[in-house]
Amino acid sequence: MPKAARISTSIPVSSASESSDTTQFVTVALFSGIGLLISLVAVILGIQGVWF
Repeated sequence: MPKAARISTSIPVSSASESSDTTQFVTVALFSGIGLLISLVAVILGIQGVWF
């Protein structure tokens, strides 16, 4: 019967982690904002794509 190995890793919590979280949030917010802006312009201009 195969044996399973248990590997435990600890994740240190530091101020670098908080900075990374903020950076990820800003990246997602910018990506979403740009996507919403492009969608809004497409709807206002009446551009029809494959989603219609």
